[in-house]
Amino acid sequence: MAYQSYQQQGPSYASCVTSLRTSLSYLQSSVSTLDAGISDFPRLTSLLKTVRHYELIPQPTLAAAEASLRDEIGPFISLLLDRAEKNIDRQARRIETLKARAELNAGRLSHYPSEGGGSAQQERQRRQQEREKEKKLKAARGGRLDGSAALRAKVVMQRKEALKYSVERLEMEVQQKERELRKRLERA
Repeated sequence: MAYQSYQQQGPSYASCVTSLRTSLSYLQSSVSTLDAGISDFPRLTSLLKTVRHYELIPQPTLAAAEASLRDEIGPFISLLLDRAEKNIDRQARRIETLKARAELNAGRLSHYPSEGGGSAQQERQRRQQEREKEKKLKAARGGRLDGSAALRAKVVMQRKEALKYSVERLEMEVQQKERELRKRLERA
């Protein structure tokens, strides 16, 4: 009886063994696939692992390196700072000069007659005075001047006007300098 039951169960055990062998072959192919996929993993972990190195440097070595760096960079930094200061000073002087020039020009403009009713009358009076001066000059020379003398007289008159303008400009510059000096003295 025992033999008979074994024969009846034989095909079922055989199917189990076959099934187990199939599963084992699938497992073996899976392991070989995984092994092929991760065979390089230890090398990759060692490559990708971050290693931190801390090296202790003696204090004198560190101080010597700082001094060397300071000696190497120091002159360039001081040169750049000097250039920057000079440029700042130059720009400040330029600003002051432009302000002074603007005030000077404003003063000049205030001396000239402005457009309007009273200015036309002042302009007429100025022209009249110039004509009278020219007449007096001609009368002092005896009336009519020949071509070269008239040309010389015209050049002299133009030079005289230019000198008047220069004197006026210099006087205004002196006044401007006095104002600047007063401002500086007030600040000090």
